[in-house]
Amino acid sequence: MPPVHDQTPAAAPLSPVPPARENPVAMPNPAAAALPARAGGGPVRLPAIQERGVSGVAGRAAAPAAGIRDWLSLRLLSFIAIVAIPTGVAASYFFAVATDQYVAEFRFTLSSADAPRFDPMSLLTGSPVQSAAALESQILVQYITSRAIVDRIDAALDLRRFFSPPQADWWSRLPQPASIEELVRYWKGQVDPYYDPANGTVTVRVRAFEPAGALRLAEAVVAACEKLVNELSLRARQDALHHARAELAQAEARLKSVLGEIRAFRDREGLIDPAKAAEATGLLETRLRDELIKAKAELATLKTYMRDDAPSIRVLTARIRALETQRRSLAREMTDPDKSRSDTLSRALGAYEQLESARKFAEAAYQLALRGVDQARANADRQRVFIASFVPPSQPEEPLYPRRSRSLGTVALIAFAFWGIGGLAAQSLRDHLA
Repeated sequence: MPPVHDQTPAAAPLSPVPPARENPVAMPNPAAAALPARAGGGPVRLPAIQERGVSGVAGRAAAPAAGIRDWLSLRLLSFIAIVAIPTGVAASYFFAVATDQYVAEFRFTLSSADAPRFDPMSLLTGSPVQSAAALESQILVQYITSRAIVDRIDAALDLRRFFSPPQADWWSRLPQPASIEELVRYWKGQVDPYYDPANGTVTVRVRAFEPAGALRLAEAVVAACEKLVNELSLRARQDALHHARAELAQAEARLKSVLGEIRAFRDREGLIDPAKAAEATGLLETRLRDELIKAKAELATLKTYMRDDAPSIRVLTARIRALETQRRSLAREMTDPDKSRSDTLSRALGAYEQLESARKFAEAAYQLALRGVDQARANADRQRVFIASFVPPSQPEEPLYPRRSRSLGTVALIAFAFWGIGGLAAQSLRDHLA
């Protein structure tokens, strides 16, 4: 039997281990140290899956750092765009472009010659007593910011040119051409009236681009206010005088009408004064009665010693009958018991008394109207409300507007607030999406 040879290949000679590269800083790899060394002393390579796993861990560790850097750069850009740039623009405008504006201030109060009046509706405001001066002060405050005063002052100062001088910057001056509505809106920004109900004073501040211009504008506002107060007072006085004269004319017409009726009554009845006629008739009737009584007494005396057919008794009897006839006639002339006649003194006297009563009332109304006209004329001759300016306008020396530091701080604060609110909203949205 042939000998059996060993088929196992001979072990290859071991190759020498290559020298390691010089690396002053050698970081040990825990994963490589845990693996067994390959035979022959060659370098040991990690499997591909393990290499990819190690690189993925390193990538995930580097991703948050890159995101933080991007987020910081975005926040810086947003701060520059929202806060730094607007603040810089505002600072450039306020400190390099904005034109100085001067303020002229004046104060006045309205004095009234009338006593304060009670207003029930003002109990809600805590000041139940209001005078005409207080009411007209409030009217003046509204008038100063109205178009009426703009039209009045524009005719004297040419406000469109006044508020657009060459030295004024484009933002603060009145744009040209300007309509009347734009002029009124600009006027409200340049004039600031305020009424203090505690002491009844009115404070007005006006702004202009020149000290002399501010003074001229303030003087024009004062003149316009005085003219309005005079017009309001004059109109009230003229209305009162016109009303008093109308009442006087009505009372005079009423009196003339009553006097005409009395004259027609006298012509119709033939009596100047029925009362006096009735009084005279009454006296005559009284005298006839006395004579009749005396005649009857004398007749009774004669009949005691004379016969009835005696001449003296006949004469006295005839006289008594005549007196009785006259007495009955006077009685029928004065009164009418049967109410069949219309020419009696009683009827005439009743109608006359009604006319006389109407005449007395008409005369009293006429006298009252005359006194009203005299009082209204006296009130019209004196001014009821007038302006007392205790702080007249004066020319300013230093500009008060624009308030550069305050305005710049306001712009910066608003911009920073917008930037902070926007950053919080973006961070909240980012956390929600994550």
